[in-house]
Amino acid sequence: MLNKAKTSQDWLYTISPRKKAIDLNFKEIWRYRDLLFLFVKRDVITQYKQTILGPLWYFIQPLFTSIIFTLIFNNLASIPTGDGIPAFLFNLAGITPWNYFSACLTGTSSTFTVNQGIFGKVYFPRVITPLSIVFSNLLKFGIQLLVFICFYIYLVFFTDKAYNVTLQMAILYLPMLIIFMGLFGLGLGMIISSMTTKYRDLSFLVGFGVQLLMYGSAVMYPLSYFKEKVPKYAYLIEYNPMTTIIELFRYMTIGVGEFSLYKFLYTGSVSIICFLIGLIIFNKTEKSFIDTV
Repeated sequence: MLNKAKTSQDWLYTISPRKKAIDLNFKEIWRYRDLLFLFVKRDVITQYKQTILGPLWYFIQPLFTSIIFTLIFNNLASIPTGDGIPAFLFNLAGITPWNYFSACLTGTSSTFTVNQGIFGKVYFPRVITPLSIVFSNLLKFGIQLLVFICFYIYLVFFTDKAYNVTLQMAILYLPMLIIFMGLFGLGLGMIISSMTTKYRDLSFLVGFGVQLLMYGSAVMYPLSYFKEKVPKYAYLIEYNPMTTIIELFRYMTIGVGEFSLYKFLYTGSVSIICFLIGLIIFNKTEKSFIDTV
Protein backbone atom coordinates (compact mmCIF):
# COMPACT_ATOMS: atom_id res chain seq x y z
CA MET A 1 0.00 0.00 0.00
CA LEU A 2 2.88 2.33 0.86
CA ASN A 3 4.72 1.54 -2.38
CA LYS A 4 1.60 2.24 -4.36
CA ALA A 5 1.25 5.65 -2.69
CA LYS A 6 4.86 6.53 -3.48
CA THR A 7 4.63 5.54 -7.12
CA SER A 8 1.50 7.58 -7.59
CA GLN A 9 3.17 10.79 -6.47
CA ASP A 10 3.88 13.41 -9.09
CA TRP A 11 7.44 14.70 -9.39
CA LEU A 12 7.99 18.43 -9.23
CA TYR A 13 10.83 18.41 -11.82
CA THR A 14 11.92 15.88 -14.38
CA ILE A 15 15.50 16.07 -15.73
CA SER A 16 15.83 14.42 -19.13
CA PRO A 17 17.86 14.92 -22.34
CA ARG A 18 16.62 17.64 -24.65
CA LYS A 19 14.45 16.36 -27.48
CA LYS A 20 13.94 19.52 -29.48
CA ALA A 21 16.60 20.91 -31.81
CA ILE A 22 15.72 24.50 -30.91
CA ASP A 23 14.99 24.54 -27.20
CA LEU A 24 15.26 27.80 -25.30
CA ASN A 25 13.02 27.30 -22.30
CA PHE A 26 12.50 30.84 -21.03
CA LYS A 27 10.43 29.59 -18.09
CA GLU A 28 13.32 27.42 -16.92
CA ILE A 29 15.86 30.19 -17.47
CA TRP A 30 13.65 32.53 -15.43
CA ARG A 31 13.49 29.92 -12.65
CA TYR A 32 17.30 29.90 -12.58
CA ARG A 33 17.58 33.71 -12.82
CA ASP A 34 19.44 33.87 -9.48
CA LEU A 35 22.10 31.57 -10.89
CA LEU A 36 22.31 33.72 -14.00
CA PHE A 37 22.83 36.78 -11.83
CA LEU A 38 25.56 34.99 -9.85
CA PHE A 39 27.37 34.04 -13.05
CA VAL A 40 27.19 37.63 -14.29
CA LYS A 41 28.52 38.86 -10.93
CA ARG A 42 31.30 36.26 -11.04
CA ASP A 43 32.36 37.31 -14.55
CA VAL A 44 32.46 41.00 -13.63
CA ILE A 45 34.34 40.55 -10.34
CA THR A 46 36.87 37.88 -11.32
CA GLN A 47 37.90 39.36 -14.67
CA TYR A 48 40.17 41.98 -13.12
CA LYS A 49 40.62 40.42 -9.70
CA GLN A 50 44.13 40.85 -8.24
CA THR A 51 44.94 43.60 -10.73
CA ILE A 52 46.27 46.98 -9.69
CA LEU A 53 44.04 49.10 -11.93
CA GLY A 54 41.00 46.83 -11.74
CA PRO A 55 37.89 48.20 -13.52
CA LEU A 56 39.95 51.09 -14.91
CA TRP A 57 40.93 48.68 -17.70
CA TYR A 58 37.39 49.18 -19.01
CA PHE A 59 38.41 52.78 -19.74
CA ILE A 60 42.06 52.27 -20.63
CA GLN A 61 41.69 49.57 -23.28
CA PRO A 62 39.42 51.46 -25.75
CA LEU A 63 41.26 54.76 -25.22
CA PHE A 64 44.73 53.37 -25.92
CA THR A 65 43.45 51.35 -28.87
CA SER A 66 41.83 54.46 -30.35
CA ILE A 67 45.04 56.46 -29.89
CA ILE A 68 47.13 53.76 -31.60
CA PHE A 69 44.67 53.46 -34.47
CA THR A 70 44.68 57.25 -34.89
CA LEU A 71 48.50 57.41 -35.00
CA ILE A 72 48.99 54.43 -37.32
CA PHE A 73 46.01 54.39 -39.67
CA ASN A 74 45.06 58.07 -39.83
CA ASN A 75 48.37 59.89 -39.30
CA LEU A 76 50.86 57.47 -40.88
CA ALA A 77 48.67 55.66 -43.42
CA SER A 78 46.54 58.80 -44.09
CA ILE A 79 43.23 56.94 -44.06
CA PRO A 80 40.46 59.56 -44.18
CA THR A 81 37.62 59.64 -41.67
CA GLY A 82 35.38 62.17 -43.39
CA ASP A 83 35.26 65.96 -43.59
CA GLY A 84 35.29 67.52 -40.15
CA ILE A 85 35.29 64.18 -38.31
CA PRO A 86 37.98 63.85 -35.59
CA ALA A 87 40.00 60.68 -36.18
CA PHE A 88 40.07 59.75 -32.49
CA LEU A 89 36.27 59.88 -32.20
CA PHE A 90 35.92 57.97 -35.48
CA ASN A 91 38.12 55.14 -34.18
CA LEU A 92 36.42 55.13 -30.77
CA ALA A 93 33.06 54.78 -32.52
CA GLY A 94 34.37 51.66 -34.23
CA ILE A 95 36.14 50.12 -31.24
CA THR A 96 33.23 50.53 -28.80
CA PRO A 97 30.77 48.19 -30.59
CA TRP A 98 33.58 45.89 -31.74
CA ASN A 99 34.80 45.31 -28.18
CA TYR A 100 31.35 44.16 -27.11
CA PHE A 101 31.01 41.70 -29.99
CA SER A 102 34.53 40.30 -29.65
CA ALA A 103 34.15 39.90 -25.87
CA CYS A 104 30.89 37.98 -26.36
CA LEU A 105 32.45 35.79 -29.04
CA THR A 106 35.68 34.93 -27.23
CA GLY A 107 33.93 34.51 -23.88
CA THR A 108 31.26 32.10 -25.10
CA SER A 109 33.60 30.16 -27.40
CA SER A 110 35.11 28.30 -24.42
CA THR A 111 31.88 27.52 -22.55
CA PHE A 112 32.21 23.74 -22.49
CA THR A 113 35.95 23.51 -21.87
CA VAL A 114 36.04 26.12 -19.09
CA ASN A 115 32.91 24.91 -17.27
CA GLN A 116 33.31 21.15 -17.71
CA GLY A 117 33.79 20.69 -13.95
CA ILE A 118 30.49 22.40 -13.14
CA PHE A 119 28.58 20.78 -16.01
CA GLY A 120 29.64 17.31 -14.88
CA LYS A 121 28.42 17.71 -11.29
CA VAL A 122 25.14 19.62 -11.14
CA TYR A 123 22.22 20.29 -13.43
CA PHE A 124 21.11 23.71 -14.58
CA PRO A 125 20.21 25.08 -18.03
CA ARG A 126 23.60 25.06 -19.77
CA VAL A 127 22.67 27.99 -21.99
CA ILE A 128 22.73 30.20 -18.87
CA THR A 129 26.54 30.13 -18.96
CA PRO A 130 27.00 31.80 -22.39
CA LEU A 131 24.06 34.08 -21.67
CA SER A 132 25.78 35.31 -18.51
CA ILE A 133 28.85 36.26 -20.56
CA VAL A 134 26.72 38.30 -22.95
CA PHE A 135 25.03 40.14 -20.06
CA SER A 136 28.25 40.75 -18.14
CA ASN A 137 29.90 42.19 -21.25
CA LEU A 138 26.85 44.40 -21.68
CA LEU A 139 27.92 46.19 -18.49
CA LYS A 140 31.40 46.66 -19.93
CA PHE A 141 29.87 47.97 -23.17
CA GLY A 142 27.79 50.46 -21.18
CA ILE A 143 30.92 51.80 -19.46
CA GLN A 144 32.78 52.14 -22.76
CA LEU A 145 29.73 53.77 -24.34
CA LEU A 146 29.80 56.30 -21.48
CA VAL A 147 33.50 56.97 -22.27
CA PHE A 148 32.55 57.55 -25.91
CA ILE A 149 29.78 59.96 -24.90
CA CYS A 150 32.16 61.93 -22.66
CA PHE A 151 34.72 62.39 -25.44
CA TYR A 152 31.90 63.15 -27.87
CA ILE A 153 30.62 65.98 -25.67
CA TYR A 154 34.14 67.32 -25.06
CA LEU A 155 35.21 67.35 -28.72
CA VAL A 156 31.94 68.78 -30.03
CA PHE A 157 31.12 71.38 -27.37
CA PHE A 158 34.32 72.22 -25.48
CA THR A 159 36.98 72.59 -28.19
CA ASP A 160 37.74 75.52 -30.47
CA LYS A 161 37.61 73.42 -33.65
CA ALA A 162 34.30 73.17 -35.50
CA TYR A 163 33.82 69.47 -36.11
CA ASN A 164 31.16 68.23 -38.51
CA VAL A 165 29.71 65.75 -36.03
CA THR A 166 25.94 65.29 -35.94
CA LEU A 167 23.71 62.96 -33.98
CA GLN A 168 21.22 61.23 -36.28
CA MET A 169 17.64 60.19 -35.60
CA ALA A 170 18.75 56.65 -36.43
CA ILE A 171 20.14 56.55 -32.87
CA LEU A 172 16.69 55.18 -31.95
CA TYR A 173 17.80 51.89 -33.55
CA LEU A 174 20.71 51.56 -31.11
CA PRO A 175 18.96 49.11 -28.71
CA MET A 176 18.20 46.79 -31.64
CA LEU A 177 21.79 47.11 -32.82
CA ILE A 178 23.05 46.04 -29.38
CA ILE A 179 20.74 43.01 -29.48
CA PHE A 180 22.06 42.07 -32.93
CA MET A 181 25.66 42.28 -31.66
CA GLY A 182 24.86 40.11 -28.68
CA LEU A 183 22.99 37.48 -30.72
CA PHE A 184 25.69 37.34 -33.40
CA GLY A 185 28.52 36.98 -30.89
CA LEU A 186 26.52 34.47 -28.82
CA GLY A 187 25.64 32.37 -31.88
CA LEU A 188 29.19 32.21 -33.21
CA GLY A 189 30.53 31.56 -29.71
CA MET A 190 28.17 28.62 -29.12
CA ILE A 191 29.12 27.10 -32.50
CA ILE A 192 32.84 27.37 -31.75
CA SER A 193 32.38 26.15 -28.17
CA SER A 194 30.54 23.07 -29.39
CA MET A 195 33.20 22.31 -31.98
CA THR A 196 36.10 22.73 -29.53
CA THR A 197 34.84 19.73 -27.53
CA LYS A 198 36.15 17.55 -30.39
CA TYR A 199 38.64 19.84 -32.13
CA ARG A 200 40.81 21.60 -29.54
CA ASP A 201 42.78 23.40 -32.26
CA LEU A 202 39.87 25.82 -32.65
CA SER A 203 40.50 27.22 -29.18
CA PHE A 204 43.94 28.42 -30.34
CA LEU A 205 42.52 29.91 -33.54
CA VAL A 206 39.81 31.99 -31.86
CA GLY A 207 42.06 34.88 -30.81
CA PHE A 208 43.80 34.95 -34.17
CA GLY A 209 40.51 34.71 -36.04
CA VAL A 210 38.96 37.56 -34.07
CA GLN A 211 41.91 39.79 -34.94
CA LEU A 212 41.52 38.99 -38.63
CA LEU A 213 37.78 39.60 -38.42
CA MET A 214 38.44 43.02 -36.89
CA TYR A 215 40.44 44.05 -39.96
CA GLY A 216 37.60 42.78 -42.13
CA SER A 217 34.92 44.70 -40.23
CA ALA A 218 35.83 48.32 -41.07
CA VAL A 219 36.80 49.10 -37.48
CA MET A 220 39.71 51.38 -38.34
CA TYR A 221 38.64 52.60 -41.78
CA PRO A 222 35.38 53.70 -43.45
CA LEU A 223 33.67 51.25 -45.79
CA SER A 224 33.63 53.85 -48.58
CA TYR A 225 37.44 54.03 -48.44
CA PHE A 226 37.77 50.27 -48.88
CA LYS A 227 35.32 50.34 -51.80
CA GLU A 228 37.44 53.03 -53.44
CA LYS A 229 40.78 51.29 -52.94
CA VAL A 230 39.80 47.63 -53.41
CA PRO A 231 36.49 47.61 -55.31
CA LYS A 232 36.94 44.02 -56.51
CA TYR A 233 36.75 42.56 -53.00
CA ALA A 234 34.56 45.21 -51.39
CA TYR A 235 31.61 42.82 -51.17
CA LEU A 236 33.53 40.65 -48.68
CA ILE A 237 33.68 43.57 -46.25
CA GLU A 238 30.31 45.07 -47.12
CA TYR A 239 28.31 41.93 -46.35
CA ASN A 240 30.11 41.22 -43.11
CA PRO A 241 27.39 41.79 -40.46
CA MET A 242 29.87 43.48 -38.12
CA THR A 243 30.81 45.96 -40.85
CA THR A 244 27.16 46.94 -41.10
CA ILE A 245 26.85 47.24 -37.31
CA ILE A 246 29.94 49.46 -37.02
CA GLU A 247 28.94 51.61 -40.00
CA LEU A 248 25.45 52.03 -38.53
CA PHE A 249 26.86 52.91 -35.12
CA ARG A 250 29.09 55.58 -36.67
CA TYR A 251 26.21 56.95 -38.71
CA MET A 252 23.96 57.13 -35.65
CA THR A 253 26.48 58.84 -33.39
CA ILE A 254 28.77 61.01 -35.52
CA GLY A 255 26.92 61.23 -38.84
CA VAL A 256 29.48 59.43 -41.00
CA GLY A 257 29.09 56.02 -42.58
CA GLU A 258 26.34 54.25 -44.46
CA PHE A 259 22.84 53.49 -43.25
CA SER A 260 20.08 51.62 -45.06
CA LEU A 261 17.05 49.74 -43.83
CA TYR A 262 18.00 46.83 -46.07
CA LYS A 263 21.40 46.41 -44.37
CA PHE A 264 19.81 46.82 -40.95
CA LEU A 265 17.32 44.02 -41.67
CA TYR A 266 20.06 41.92 -43.27
CA THR A 267 22.22 42.20 -40.16
CA GLY A 268 19.30 41.35 -37.89
CA SER A 269 18.40 38.31 -40.00
CA VAL A 270 21.98 36.99 -40.06
CA SER A 271 22.33 37.52 -36.30
CA ILE A 272 19.10 35.65 -35.50
CA ILE A 273 19.91 32.80 -37.92
CA CYS A 274 23.43 32.51 -36.47
CA PHE A 275 21.99 32.41 -32.95
CA LEU A 276 19.47 29.69 -33.86
CA ILE A 277 22.14 27.57 -35.56
CA GLY A 278 24.42 28.01 -32.56
CA LEU A 279 21.58 27.04 -30.21
CA ILE A 280 20.85 23.86 -32.21
CA ILE A 281 24.50 22.78 -32.18
CA PHE A 282 24.88 23.78 -28.51
CA ASN A 283 21.85 21.69 -27.46
CA LYS A 284 23.08 18.73 -29.48
CA THR A 285 26.59 18.92 -28.02
CA GLU A 286 25.26 19.34 -24.48
CA LYS A 287 23.98 15.74 -24.45
CA SER A 288 27.35 14.04 -24.94
CA PHE A 289 30.13 16.61 -24.57
CA ILE A 290 31.21 15.27 -21.17
CA ASP A 291 32.46 12.10 -22.90
CA THR A 292 34.69 14.01 -25.33
CA VAL A 293 36.00 16.97 -23.31
